[in-house]
Amino acid sequence: MIFCIDIGNTNIKYGVYSGDKLVASFRVASVKASTSDEYGTVVRDLLANEKIAKSQIKGVILSSVIPQLNYTISHMCEYYLGHTPLIVGPGIKTGINIKVDSPREVGADRIVNSVSALRKYGKGRNVICIDFGTATTFNVISDKGELIGGVISPGIKGSLDSLVNGTAKLPNIELEMPKSIICKNTVTNMQAGLLYGFAGLVTHIVEKMKQELGTDNVVVVATGGLSETIARETPCIDIIDRNLTLDGLKILYDINRVDND
Repeated sequence: MIFCIDIGNTNIKYGVYSGDKLVASFRVASVKASTSDEYGTVVRDLLANEKIAKSQIKGVILSSVIPQLNYTISHMCEYYLGHTPLIVGPGIKTGINIKVDSPREVGADRIVNSVSALRKYGKGRNVICIDFGTATTFNVISDKGELIGGVISPGIKGSLDSLVNGTAKLPNIELEMPKSIICKNTVTNMQAGLLYGFAGLVTHIVEKMKQELGTDNVVVVATGGLSETIARETPCIDIIDRNLTLDGLKILYDINRVDND
Protein backbone atom coordinates (compact mmCIF):
# COMPACT_ATOMS: atom_id res chain seq x y z
CA MET A 1 0.00 0.00 0.00
CA ILE A 2 1.12 3.56 -0.77
CA PHE A 3 0.35 6.45 1.60
CA CYS A 4 -0.25 9.80 -0.14
CA ILE A 5 -0.22 13.15 1.65
CA ASP A 6 -1.41 16.50 0.26
CA ILE A 7 -0.66 19.41 2.61
CA GLY A 8 -2.93 22.32 1.70
CA ASN A 9 -3.27 25.72 3.30
CA THR A 10 -6.47 24.72 5.09
CA ASN A 11 -6.48 20.91 5.21
CA ILE A 12 -4.17 17.93 4.93
CA LYS A 13 -5.55 15.09 2.82
CA TYR A 14 -4.33 11.55 3.34
CA GLY A 15 -4.98 8.70 0.93
CA VAL A 16 -4.06 5.01 1.02
CA TYR A 17 -3.76 3.11 -2.25
CA SER A 18 -3.75 -0.62 -2.80
CA GLY A 19 -2.53 -0.91 -6.36
CA ASP A 20 -4.37 1.84 -8.23
CA LYS A 21 -7.41 1.73 -5.92
CA LEU A 22 -7.98 4.36 -3.25
CA VAL A 23 -9.00 2.24 -0.27
CA ALA A 24 -9.06 4.92 2.45
CA SER A 25 -8.90 8.70 2.67
CA PHE A 26 -8.89 11.18 5.52
CA ARG A 27 -8.86 14.94 5.97
CA VAL A 28 -7.46 16.87 8.95
CA ALA A 29 -6.82 20.56 9.60
CA SER A 30 -3.44 22.03 8.64
CA VAL A 31 -2.06 23.27 11.97
CA LYS A 32 1.48 24.66 11.80
CA ALA A 33 1.94 24.44 15.56
CA SER A 34 1.15 20.72 15.79
CA THR A 35 4.03 18.32 16.42
CA SER A 36 4.96 15.21 14.48
CA ASP A 37 3.65 13.11 17.36
CA GLU A 38 0.29 14.89 17.29
CA TYR A 39 -0.04 14.29 13.55
CA GLY A 40 1.29 10.75 13.93
CA THR A 41 -1.18 9.80 16.62
CA VAL A 42 -4.05 10.91 14.40
CA VAL A 43 -2.69 9.00 11.41
CA ARG A 44 -2.14 5.89 13.51
CA ASP A 45 -5.72 5.98 14.79
CA LEU A 46 -7.17 6.65 11.33
CA LEU A 47 -5.30 3.69 9.88
CA ALA A 48 -6.31 1.49 12.81
CA ASN A 49 -9.96 2.35 12.18
CA GLU A 50 -9.50 1.10 8.59
CA LYS A 51 -7.61 -2.00 9.85
CA ILE A 52 -4.48 -0.96 7.94
CA ALA A 53 -1.22 -1.95 9.65
CA LYS A 54 2.01 0.06 9.51
CA SER A 55 3.72 -2.97 7.93
CA GLN A 56 1.33 -2.78 4.96
CA ILE A 57 2.57 0.69 3.98
CA LYS A 58 5.33 0.23 1.38
CA GLY A 59 5.97 3.86 0.47
CA VAL A 60 4.93 7.48 1.09
CA ILE A 61 4.68 10.53 -1.17
CA LEU A 62 4.09 14.10 -0.01
CA SER A 63 3.13 17.36 -1.69
CA SER A 64 2.96 20.58 0.30
CA VAL A 65 2.20 24.28 -0.03
CA ILE A 66 3.23 24.93 3.61
CA PRO A 67 7.04 24.56 3.81
CA GLN A 68 6.93 24.96 7.60
CA LEU A 69 5.11 21.63 7.89
CA ASN A 70 7.40 19.62 5.62
CA TYR A 71 9.87 18.61 8.32
CA THR A 72 7.10 17.86 10.83
CA ILE A 73 5.17 15.61 8.48
CA SER A 74 8.32 13.97 7.08
CA HIS A 75 9.43 13.10 10.62
CA MET A 76 5.93 11.76 11.35
CA CYS A 77 6.14 9.53 8.26
CA GLU A 78 9.51 8.12 9.30
CA TYR A 79 8.41 7.27 12.84
CA TYR A 80 4.75 6.29 12.42
CA LEU A 81 4.78 4.85 8.88
CA GLY A 82 8.36 3.62 8.63
CA HIS A 83 9.23 5.49 5.43
CA THR A 84 10.91 8.72 4.38
CA PRO A 85 8.44 10.39 2.01
CA LEU A 86 9.13 11.22 -1.61
CA ILE A 87 8.50 14.98 -1.74
CA VAL A 88 7.03 16.64 -4.83
CA GLY A 89 9.44 19.38 -5.83
CA PRO A 90 12.59 20.13 -7.85
CA GLY A 91 14.25 16.93 -9.04
CA ILE A 92 11.17 14.73 -8.99
CA LYS A 93 10.13 13.18 -12.30
CA THR A 94 6.63 14.30 -13.31
CA GLY A 95 6.12 13.22 -16.91
CA ILE A 96 4.83 16.69 -17.77
CA ASN A 97 6.65 19.63 -19.40
CA ILE A 98 6.19 22.85 -17.44
CA LYS A 99 6.26 25.66 -20.01
CA VAL A 100 5.97 28.76 -17.80
CA ASP A 101 8.33 31.65 -17.02
CA SER A 102 9.63 30.11 -13.78
CA PRO A 103 8.75 26.42 -13.30
CA ARG A 104 10.07 26.47 -9.72
CA GLU A 105 7.32 28.94 -8.77
CA VAL A 106 4.55 26.49 -9.67
CA GLY A 107 3.00 25.09 -6.49
CA ALA A 108 3.34 21.38 -5.79
CA ASP A 109 -0.45 21.03 -5.66
CA ARG A 110 -0.80 22.50 -9.15
CA ILE A 111 1.85 20.15 -10.52
CA VAL A 112 0.14 17.15 -8.94
CA ASN A 113 -3.28 18.16 -10.28
CA SER A 114 -1.87 18.77 -13.75
CA VAL A 115 -0.13 15.40 -13.86
CA SER A 116 -3.34 13.70 -12.75
CA ALA A 117 -5.55 15.60 -15.20
CA LEU A 118 -3.16 14.88 -18.07
CA ARG A 119 -2.93 11.16 -17.30
CA LYS A 120 -6.66 10.65 -16.67
CA TYR A 121 -8.30 12.98 -19.19
CA GLY A 122 -5.72 14.51 -21.53
CA LYS A 123 -5.30 11.96 -24.30
CA GLY A 124 -5.27 13.99 -27.50
CA ARG A 125 -7.00 17.04 -26.03
CA ASN A 126 -6.34 20.14 -23.97
CA VAL A 127 -7.30 20.15 -20.30
CA ILE A 128 -8.33 22.99 -18.01
CA CYS A 129 -8.03 21.83 -14.42
CA ILE A 130 -9.79 23.89 -11.72
CA ASP A 131 -9.13 23.36 -8.01
CA PHE A 132 -11.58 25.00 -5.60
CA GLY A 133 -9.29 25.13 -2.59
CA THR A 134 -8.04 27.90 -0.32
CA ALA A 135 -7.27 29.62 -3.61
CA THR A 136 -9.14 28.84 -6.82
CA THR A 137 -6.53 27.73 -9.35
CA PHE A 138 -6.86 27.09 -13.07
CA ASN A 139 -4.17 25.03 -14.83
CA VAL A 140 -4.02 24.68 -18.61
CA ILE A 141 -2.43 21.52 -20.03
CA SER A 142 -2.01 21.44 -23.80
CA ASP A 143 -2.75 18.46 -26.03
CA LYS A 144 1.05 18.09 -26.26
CA GLY A 145 1.24 17.30 -22.55
CA GLU A 146 2.59 20.67 -21.45
CA LEU A 147 1.52 22.79 -18.49
CA ILE A 148 1.41 26.11 -20.33
CA GLY A 149 0.00 28.42 -17.66
CA GLY A 150 -3.06 29.24 -15.64
CA VAL A 151 -4.83 31.59 -13.26
CA ILE A 152 -4.90 32.03 -9.49
CA SER A 153 -7.98 33.71 -8.04
CA PRO A 154 -9.31 34.01 -4.47
CA GLY A 155 -10.89 30.99 -2.85
CA ILE A 156 -14.59 30.98 -2.07
CA LYS A 157 -14.21 30.43 1.68
CA GLY A 158 -11.44 33.01 1.89
CA SER A 159 -13.67 35.50 0.11
CA LEU A 160 -16.41 34.82 2.64
CA ASP A 161 -13.97 35.35 5.52
CA SER A 162 -12.84 38.65 4.01
CA LEU A 163 -16.43 39.79 3.58
CA VAL A 164 -17.37 38.91 7.16
CA ASN A 165 -14.20 40.24 8.78
CA GLY A 166 -14.20 43.44 6.76
CA THR A 167 -17.73 44.47 7.66
CA ALA A 168 -19.43 45.26 10.95
CA LYS A 169 -22.81 43.58 10.51
CA LEU A 170 -22.52 40.78 7.95
CA PRO A 171 -22.76 37.31 9.55
CA ASN A 172 -20.81 34.15 8.88
CA ILE A 173 -22.91 31.86 6.71
CA GLU A 174 -23.12 28.37 5.26
CA LEU A 175 -21.99 28.22 1.63
CA GLU A 176 -25.18 26.89 0.08
CA MET A 177 -26.57 27.94 -3.28
CA PRO A 178 -29.78 29.99 -2.80
CA LYS A 179 -32.78 29.14 -4.94
CA SER A 180 -32.94 32.57 -6.54
CA ILE A 181 -30.44 35.19 -7.66
CA ILE A 182 -32.81 37.91 -6.43
CA CYS A 183 -32.60 37.36 -2.68
CA LYS A 184 -34.72 38.72 0.14
CA ASN A 185 -32.50 38.45 3.23
CA THR A 186 -28.89 39.08 4.19
CA VAL A 187 -27.81 35.44 4.31
CA THR A 188 -29.13 34.52 0.86
CA ASN A 189 -27.83 37.83 -0.55
CA MET A 190 -24.34 36.82 0.58
CA GLN A 191 -24.72 33.25 -0.64
CA ALA A 192 -25.82 34.44 -4.07
CA GLY A 193 -23.02 36.97 -4.35
CA LEU A 194 -20.35 34.41 -3.51
CA LEU A 195 -21.59 31.29 -5.28
CA TYR A 196 -23.30 32.73 -8.35
CA GLY A 197 -20.43 35.19 -8.52
CA PHE A 198 -17.80 32.46 -8.56
CA ALA A 199 -19.81 30.48 -11.11
CA GLY A 200 -19.65 33.54 -13.35
CA LEU A 201 -15.92 33.95 -12.69
CA VAL A 202 -15.27 30.33 -13.67
CA THR A 203 -17.41 30.57 -16.80
CA HIS A 204 -15.67 33.72 -18.02
CA ILE A 205 -12.13 32.51 -17.31
CA VAL A 206 -12.76 29.18 -19.05
CA GLU A 207 -14.28 30.94 -22.07
CA LYS A 208 -11.25 33.24 -22.34
CA MET A 209 -8.85 30.31 -22.01
CA LYS A 210 -10.60 28.42 -24.80
CA GLN A 211 -10.39 31.52 -26.99
CA GLU A 212 -6.64 31.77 -26.42
CA LEU A 213 -6.18 28.05 -27.05
CA GLY A 214 -8.08 28.53 -30.30
CA THR A 215 -9.93 25.24 -30.07
CA ASP A 216 -12.98 23.56 -28.54
CA ASN A 217 -11.00 20.36 -28.08
CA VAL A 218 -10.84 21.06 -24.35
CA VAL A 219 -12.06 19.11 -21.33
CA VAL A 220 -12.63 21.04 -18.09
CA VAL A 221 -12.01 19.09 -14.89
CA ALA A 222 -12.83 20.44 -11.43
CA THR A 223 -11.84 19.26 -7.98
CA GLY A 224 -12.10 20.61 -4.44
CA GLY A 225 -14.77 20.98 -1.81
CA LEU A 226 -17.17 23.32 -3.63
CA SER A 227 -16.60 21.98 -7.16
CA GLU A 228 -19.99 20.26 -7.33
CA THR A 229 -21.84 23.35 -6.09
CA ILE A 230 -20.25 25.59 -8.71
CA ALA A 231 -20.57 22.99 -11.47
CA ARG A 232 -24.36 22.97 -11.06
CA GLU A 233 -24.42 26.65 -12.07
CA THR A 234 -22.06 26.65 -15.05
CA PRO A 235 -22.12 24.44 -18.15
CA CYS A 236 -18.38 24.83 -18.71
CA ILE A 237 -17.29 22.14 -16.20
CA ASP A 238 -17.29 18.70 -17.82
CA ILE A 239 -15.96 16.45 -15.05
CA ILE A 240 -15.93 16.52 -11.25
CA ASP A 241 -13.06 14.49 -9.79
CA ARG A 242 -12.80 14.76 -6.01
CA ASN A 243 -9.78 12.41 -5.91
CA LEU A 244 -7.77 14.21 -8.59
CA THR A 245 -4.95 15.32 -6.25
CA LEU A 246 -4.55 12.04 -4.39
CA ASP A 247 -4.62 10.12 -7.68
CA GLY A 248 -1.93 12.47 -9.00
CA LEU A 249 0.29 11.71 -6.01
CA LYS A 250 -0.05 7.98 -6.63
CA ILE A 251 0.79 8.52 -10.33
CA LEU A 252 3.91 10.49 -9.37
CA TYR A 253 4.96 7.83 -6.87
CA ASP A 254 4.69 5.17 -9.57
CA ILE A 255 6.62 7.26 -12.11
CA ASN A 256 9.51 7.77 -9.71
CA ARG A 257 9.44 4.24 -8.32
CA VAL A 258 9.61 2.72 -11.80
CA ASP A 259 12.41 5.07 -12.83
CA ASN A 260 14.37 4.13 -9.71
CA ASP A 261 13.85 0.36 -9.94
